[in-house]
Amino acid sequence: MKRIFSVLLLGLVIFTFAFNRPAMAADAEKGAKIFSANCAQCHAGGKNLVQANKNLRKDALDKYGMNSADAIIAQVTKGKGAMPAFKGRLKPEQIEDVTAYVLDEANNKEWK
Repeated sequence: MKRIFSVLLLGLVIFTFAFNRPAMAADAEKGAKIFSANCAQCHAGGKNLVQANKNLRKDALDKYGMNSADAIIAQVTKGKGAMPAFKGRLKPEQIEDVTAYVLDEANNKEWK
């Protein structure tokens, strides 16, 4: 019985490490370049050319519940309303980098 438990536990550990992507620190500097190439057409300077009130400034992100990395990653990945989905166009790491850039700009620089 101990041996079966040990084998199952080992299998679980191997499965966990083999199929989980390691956590990576997002890179806002890389995100700025990705943002410029993919997002600035509608969001130049943190604005929103389609829906002006839903811009990328901190107060708007807070108001619309987009003030966390998870919320922004979901929005960029899946799209919503007029915003297209970037899943398939950007790698998950690139979406995380863009998210880091957006949060950095909103929280520290206020999109000046």
